[in-house]
Amino acid sequence: MEPTHLTPISRRQLFQRTGYGIGGLALASLLQEDSFGAEKRQDPLAPRPTHFPAKAKNVIYIHLVGGPSHLDLYDFKPELQKRNGELCPAELFEGKRFAFIRSRPKLLGTPDLKDYRFEQSGDSGATISNLMPHLQTVADELCFIKSLHTEEFNHAPAQLFMQTGFGRFGRPSLGSWVSYGLGSENRNLPSFVVLITGQMLGAGSAAWGSGFLPTIYQGIEFRSQGDPVLYLSNPKGIDGHSRRRVVDAVNQLNQATLADVGDPEIATRINQYEMAYRMQSSVPELMDIQSEPEEIHQMYGTEPGKATFANNCLLARRMVERGVRFVQLFDQGWDTHNNVFNRLPTKTKQVDQPLAALIKDLKQRGLLDETLVVWSSEFGRTSMAQGRTNLDKPTNSPGRDHQKDAFTVWLAGGGVKGGMTVGASDELGYKVAERPVHVHDLNATLLHLLGINHERLTFRHQGRQYRLTDVEGHVVREIIS
Repeated sequence: MEPTHLTPISRRQLFQRTGYGIGGLALASLLQEDSFGAEKRQDPLAPRPTHFPAKAKNVIYIHLVGGPSHLDLYDFKPELQKRNGELCPAELFEGKRFAFIRSRPKLLGTPDLKDYRFEQSGDSGATISNLMPHLQTVADELCFIKSLHTEEFNHAPAQLFMQTGFGRFGRPSLGSWVSYGLGSENRNLPSFVVLITGQMLGAGSAAWGSGFLPTIYQGIEFRSQGDPVLYLSNPKGIDGHSRRRVVDAVNQLNQATLADVGDPEIATRINQYEMAYRMQSSVPELMDIQSEPEEIHQMYGTEPGKATFANNCLLARRMVERGVRFVQLFDQGWDTHNNVFNRLPTKTKQVDQPLAALIKDLKQRGLLDETLVVWSSEFGRTSMAQGRTNLDKPTNSPGRDHQKDAFTVWLAGGGVKGGMTVGASDELGYKVAERPVHVHDLNATLLHLLGINHERLTFRHQGRQYRLTDVEGHVVREIIS
């Protein structure tokens, strides 16, 4: 986690590159052993010390793919509702870039219907839509940031920016940086696990990739059906003893090559073979959610054997309980360019109960204080309508376009102050009005809660030091308990 990581070189390269005498070469060899030589011998996922005492040990990061309409879930705007159907003010449209809106649109307020009304929930009085009644019951555990803004307004680049701090491919994801910085506390499971409901997101596996970090730090996707990890089971006719012999033989060859060339990817390969062997016994037990008591299934609304968001929330709890450092949940289906007021209830019904159950379950097990839960997406939705429909009939409703300049995320547990709200959008929910929080600020804060100084978590690549927050980012200290 220090600013400089040495690049290993072979003995042959050492002799070729130095002009020292034999004594100098001997000293260089000793120094080499003390620096990267020791690192080669150790597990690249061994637990590492933090920069300062951590508030959180684990993260469950929930990314709603497509951009939930924050205006209809958390950020109620009475003025927008009052002006529903009016032509959008010229200053909000002229000279602005939108993904699909091309002509001056009308304002679109949240319907004044029972399911869409907002309640002041908990002692904190947080405004949460009636579309999320279960989440209303844990309002005092949530910390809302209603002034988040990003730099990308199309899905794949915005997903990459949220997860990697950069709008193009090639950078490590947040989970990979965390694994690189902190290592793992479980020898039998990956440090970084990914669970998906619905189709693959636009950014693809780059959203949990390791970029230029060694591939040992990339996220491992677990499937809900069949083998949780592809090729985890032994091939037909191969028993556990035979597989152990194969792994040992391959790793002996890899160890010899590693000693000669010092390539960190070889260390990654060795670790992956060993991890895969250990996972053969640990993963089936982990994924067996049927072993949970019936009251837990009822709490989450799980359906064992199916690929559901509820099942993934329960799996996420089981994973952090076993020491998995970073669990990433992706849930597809939040891209509402049309018929937003009919589609939102379907999606919120899928996630509301399991989200509240996850927070309650972590709390009752004493895990919430050390587990940071994040609800996020790549951006929000516009306060203007997309599409030509009758705004007075929500059953035939228009949609909302992409909105990058102001949207809402929330955090819970892991050293975050519950029952508070930071920042605000303007009266129409169009842009930030109070306490702007950039994506780099959010990521800096998440790392801080894990005991990591975001300016010191770096990796040298192509001649310079890189970090998740690029050259920006300030910790949002007022949310930290």
